Order: sequence, then structure tokens, then C-alpha cells
Amino acid sequence: MSDRLYIFDTTLRDGEQVPGCQLNTVEKIQVARQLEQLGVDVIEAGFPISSPGDFNSVIEISKAVTWPTICALTRAVQKDIDVAVEALKYAKRKRIHTGIGTSDSHIKYKFNSNREEIIERAVAAVKYARRFVDDVEFYAEDAGRTENEYLARVVEAVVKAGATVVNIPDTTGYCLPAEYGAKIKYLCDHVAGIENAIISTHCHNDLGMATANTMSGVLNGARQAEVTINGIGERAGNTSLEEVAMILKCHKGLDINTNINTTKIYPTSRMVSSLMNMPVQPNKAIVGRNAFAHSSGIHQDGVLKNVQTYEIMDPKDVGIDDNAIVLTARSGRAALKHRLSVNGVDIDGEKLDNVYKEFLKLADKKKEITDDDILILAGADRADLHNIKLEYLQVTTGKGVRSVASIGLSISGEKFEAAATGNGPVDAAIKALKVIIRREMTLKEFTIQAISKGSDDLGKVHMQVEHAGHLYYGFGANTDIVTASVEAYIDCINKFKK
Repeated sequence: MSDRLYIFDTTLRDGEQVPGCQLNTVEKIQVARQLEQLGVDVIEAGFPISSPGDFNSVIEISKAVTWPTICALTRAVQKDIDVAVEALKYAKRKRIHTGIGTSDSHIKYKFNSNREEIIERAVAAVKYARRFVDDVEFYAEDAGRTENEYLARVVEAVVKAGATVVNIPDTTGYCLPAEYGAKIKYLCDHVAGIENAIISTHCHNDLGMATANTMSGVLNGARQAEVTINGIGERAGNTSLEEVAMILKCHKGLDINTNINTTKIYPTSRMVSSLMNMPVQPNKAIVGRNAFAHSSGIHQDGVLKNVQTYEIMDPKDVGIDDNAIVLTARSGRAALKHRLSVNGVDIDGEKLDNVYKEFLKLADKKKEITDDDILILAGADRADLHNIKLEYLQVTTGKGVRSVASIGLSISGEKFEAAATGNGPVDAAIKALKVIIRREMTLKEFTIQAISKGSDDLGKVHMQVEHAGHLYYGFGANTDIVTASVEAYIDCINKFKK
């Protein structure tokens, strides 16, 4: 059996299903090119029939990257496959990923069907897709809860019909690692012709076992792993690319290799986090800011004597430069550009000038600028395109007094001012905002995240606002958390459908 594990990245499809993390086509191309540098084998670029935006993104990503296979998702429906074929027309290497639910729950409640009819539909979809491309992947949705004997019948039928890859998703994240590994081994042992196809894992993290299940599948014969950067994805997320890649790098005795250039992991992680406005939790394996931090005195003593006492990885192996250039108010454009590049963001010209101006303003307020700070600054230029902008905000608050906020907005160049009181500084500021923006809107979610530990550091606010039956997501970042909250609210309003 081959010792090569193919890495199938679905950050731009399954990862982008996270509410509030949608990317535009230009941003998707940026991520796709970074994934190519990282060394992924397959990029799942989207679900073309789902929207014109997804269709266009698959086309443009196909043009933008060279050697990775570009994959488009479909249901087991001819129209879906037709649209995917059209979207993949510029791909140098193309794959159609089609499939259907195979668990009794899906068959009965989702399709109102029966086992035999599902097999017929699966075979028909694979045969139809093979008319257009040589590389067809079949997914057995909810395979994790599908009885093994029936799953083997489905897999054998689609392999015979021409599937080159069979995807065994633990769609709900339900399986235990031993159970999922046994399922993969059962297919290896009981499916006639399985040597003609690659078995793929696709594990969700609902119970925190996505990576463990993926590795169990790989150790039992799977040779493709479907993953996302930072483990983002539907609900609790997917298997993390960085975790699988570094497990195999650290456990050389497994003799299973990937094509991943691990030194590109950290900048790729930062790019995805920045573009999707989705912070990486500090304790995240491999890429969290505490992943290589030691606070315990015993740990610190051991690391100072020999780093291997408490570190099984060299930070440089994942692209973390522990001798990083420190950014302050005295740093120039070159230092800022370098630090952004290390974090996966390449900018130049006028955009660099604009980010540098904001960098200097922030550097005057802080002793030291963090990577998170500059990534937020690099993404802040998108606000320049907004019709509604915050001109000023003044808040009076304190113990025993009612909070009062005065706000100034620029709406398509016209200036507006208002004031309001509230049960706190954020409440007062948002009420003042609503005096100007006279629309029915309800705050549904409000999350504050401190970027790091210093009192002068940026705080990041995520908001979800409901308007006219639609949910809108926004974010803001500022050393003043009240200002960040207002900017997040304004970010939501700027996205309202006209």
C-alpha cells in the first residue's frame, strides 16, 4: 500500500460554510494560491450550483492555480454535475465530487427512499460524471452512522461505476476513533475492486474527535484526508490540516508522507484567520499563540536546559520565526511589509501606504504591535468601501452616572450627528447610532475577544444583527472596546440588502 497521504483541502467549501466567514472571489483566489504554496493536493473550490458567486469562484480559482487538482462539489443530480463541469472548464486537473446520504436516517427522512434506490442513484451520478472527467470522487454522506455491510455495497457499486476516490464522511462527528478506523478497515477488506480507488476521510469535530478519527482512518488504510485550515467548518468544524500534517511529521515511524511544506502552515493559518475574521483560539494545537509558550516554572526550566523536554516540534517547522522582528512606532514600511508577508499577506503600493498610516496611529498608542494587530489593520482597508463610516465617538460613563454617547457618522459623504443615553457605554453608543440609522434591527450576538494580554492591545468584537428577516455578521477592532463595538455594528449595517 502506498505510504503517500493525499491532502484534500476544503477550507473554501466546507470551511466557508461558517456563518460570517464568507469570502469574495478575490479573497478565495488569495487563499487558493497560498494553499498551492502549502502543497495541498486537492482544493475543493466550491459548490457551483449553490450560487453564482460559488460558480464564479470555481472558475477563477481554476485559472489562478497550476498543479493542485480543483474539485467541485455536487449532489447526485445531473443538473448539479452539468454546472460543475462548466465551472471546471479552465482547471488543469479537475475532479467532480458527487454523492448522496447512505445512513438509514438520511434514506428515510431526507430522501424518502430505500437502500436499493440510493445505490442506483449513486451509480448513475458517478457514471454521468465520468462522461466529463476522469477523476470522480463519491461521498457517502453520514457514512459514520451507516451500517458497514450496506456501506460496503454502496462503495463497491460506485467504484465499479468509475469512482476514483470514495469519501467516508463522519458527517455528524459521532464516531469513536476505533469505530471509524474499523469502518475503513472493513471497506478495505470487504469491497471488491477497492484497490482501484482511494479511500478518503472527512471528519467533523462535534465531539472533539475529528483529528483522532482521521488518523485512525489513515492508519487503517485511508490515503486521502479531507481537512481545513485551522479546523474551520460546519458547526464545530473539521479536521485541521495543520494537525494531520504535523502528526505525520513528528511520528516518522508511521512512514506516511504528505506533500505539505510545513513551514507554510503558520502564514496560511494567519491569512485564513484574517480574511475570514475568525480568530484562532490561543490554545489551538500547532497554530495557537500559546502552542509554543511555556508559563510553568518547571516547564520553563526544562525548555531552557533542553527545548526537547517540553517541545516535540521546532516552531520554525511550522513557519513561526522565534526571532521575529519586533514592530514599534519606529518601524518602517519594509518591516511592516515583511511581517505581513510572514503572516501570509502580501501587499504593496497604495494599500501598503494606507495600512502603514493606520499602523503608525496604533503604534503611538501601544508599546509593541502584535501579528494579530497588523492582520486586522491589513483587513481594515475593506471598510474604506463602506457607505457608512464612523467619524467620531465620545462616551461619558462611570459608577453612579448614566452613560451618554455622542456619535458622528458619514453616510455617502454626508455628515450626521446624534446622542443617546444607555445602560452602559456600548448600549449608549449603539442607541445613538440607531437615532441616525432609522431601521428595524435587532442585536442577536455580541462577542468580545481580547487579542492578547496587554491593557493597551486591540480588542476584537464580533456581532450578529437581524434586519428584515436576514442575519448579518460584522466585526470591529480597536484599542477602545466601545469603538470596536460600534464599528462592528456599522459593519453589519453596511451589509444590509438594499
